[in-house]
Amino acid sequence: MSIKAIAVDPKNVKQFIAIELPQPDVGKNDLLVEVKAVSINPVDTKVHQGAVKNGLQAPKVLGWDASGVVKTVGSSVSGFSVGDEVWYAGDITRPGSNASQQLIDYRIVAKKPKTLNWAEAAAMPLTALTAWEGLFEHLRIQDGGADKTLLIIGGAGGVGSLAIPFAAQRSKVKIIATASRPESAQWCIERGAALTVNYKDLVGELEKQGIKQVDYIFCLNDTDGHWDAIGKLIAPLGKICTIVENAEPLDQNQLKLKSASLHWEFMFTRSMYTTADIAEQGNILTQVAELVDAGKVKTTLTETLAGLTPENIQAAHDRVLDGHMQGKVVVAF
Repeated sequence: MSIKAIAVDPKNVKQFIAIELPQPDVGKNDLLVEVKAVSINPVDTKVHQGAVKNGLQAPKVLGWDASGVVKTVGSSVSGFSVGDEVWYAGDITRPGSNASQQLIDYRIVAKKPKTLNWAEAAAMPLTALTAWEGLFEHLRIQDGGADKTLLIIGGAGGVGSLAIPFAAQRSKVKIIATASRPESAQWCIERGAALTVNYKDLVGELEKQGIKQVDYIFCLNDTDGHWDAIGKLIAPLGKICTIVENAEPLDQNQLKLKSASLHWEFMFTRSMYTTADIAEQGNILTQVAELVDAGKVKTTLTETLAGLTPENIQAAHDRVLDGHMQGKVVVAF
């Protein structure tokens, strides 16, 4: 039995094509999942752009978010059985989730929230893990009191849409999110932000609110463009975490004088290097599912495209590349 997938076309890397792949061998730590829905993230578009730049020798299946049903379990797998409904963000070193079936290490998988449908669930894993790891492992905002302030740059995007409610549910800090449009600002406030400001003039906008410095900064958009403002706004001994790679060298002088710390968050690190704590990603997704089923966190799904086709994958990529998405776009099949 073959697997249907949508892949980047090596003959024309700007396009997606439908392909069939042989049934894979299930490794001892693997689950074989029948994929029901996938969401598109900036990493999809970046990997695609890399293929456009560097070329491909063979079709490449993208996709790093999925919900689905377990079809087969590896010999060393524990905690999962055939028929379980699961969600996960995947592994950038393996074929992606834009396919009818996918192999995935069980340690980075969790049972999907019972209260979400396939599309609603697929919208969340990658951004949930990124937000959780950034906030609680790198910034450690849970250690901050009500007198501390968190600035989230990019509040209405996929990661920001979960970082806000996570911070609101699991810390005491005051949450400020950037949003440039009224609807984006409302989106952030509804999710738990105390205040929104326009990212185009962060220092000036915050000064209007009587805020000259913040204790934590979570940068989810344009590290280069915001770097000068980040350096000015971070409080002495403050913490900065960014998920966006820089194109130019980042001047560290302001951080050095303030003894501020800079952390990088890359959601794929644990699976890429099979770290000793790789199973923590499954644990995080389990905790997120509990928050969702308790009604404390909502899905970030805002648009669903029906059918695993090249046209729908391209359309979803176009939505992400537009740069003005609220929440997430999902392809359900």
